[in-house]
Amino acid sequence: MLRRTILMTSKLIPILVAATAVVCSTNAQTKMELKDLKQKASYSIGADIAANMKRQEIDIDVKALTAGFADAFSGAKTLLTEAEMKEVITQFRTDLMAKMEAKQKLDGDKNVKAGEDFLAANAKKEGVKVTTSGLQYKVLKAGKGTKSPKATDTVKVHYHGTLIDGTVFDSSVDRGEPISFPLNGVIPGWTEGVQLMKEGDKFQFTIPSKLAYGERGAGGKIGPNSTLIFDVELLAIEAAK
Repeated sequence: MLRRTILMTSKLIPILVAATAVVCSTNAQTKMELKDLKQKASYSIGADIAANMKRQEIDIDVKALTAGFADAFSGAKTLLTEAEMKEVITQFRTDLMAKMEAKQKLDGDKNVKAGEDFLAANAKKEGVKVTTSGLQYKVLKAGKGTKSPKATDTVKVHYHGTLIDGTVFDSSVDRGEPISFPLNGVIPGWTEGVQLMKEGDKFQFTIPSKLAYGERGAGGKIGPNSTLIFDVELLAIEAAK
């Protein structure tokens, strides 16, 4: 909820260059012994970059990528000139961006429909209230506090965030550590909803995408136009910082 994963498409070129060092080659399935810090660091960098490319669904030819790295690193003559490589990478990035935008729109349209259906059904459930903005909330536990926070306050909370299919995307509860943050520094659904609470209360918020991350999503598990569900316990209200 408080973290964003940003797709660094503008940095695709350096990612591709670095990745050639580490994406599986023909020897990738052969177990190697990592004997020193240099080897361990090299392996770790490789695994990280490869995982990043896989997560972004960058479609590459592993053998060609590895060959390009080997040629450039050894100082051998490359199969393409520098100008040709620059042109190819520019076109590759353009095509990749177009595919990503198309997928983003498709996913977003699906999430809009799924979110609308879920919100309509959830609003009919016992104990669920709907604000004028469309935020839905339900009191899970009433605390003993008498004070509600203002938008300018810093609050200390425990929370558990899921998608409407139950997928957990963030949880201070799972981490075993509550978090404090300025209430006006988070998504609108949180800013509005937590102000309805008193210290000790535990609410469940169902937040329409327009009050969450909207069309952009938040990377990782939170796709475009995702409706989010949070179980939130307000532990304390702190002075504005």
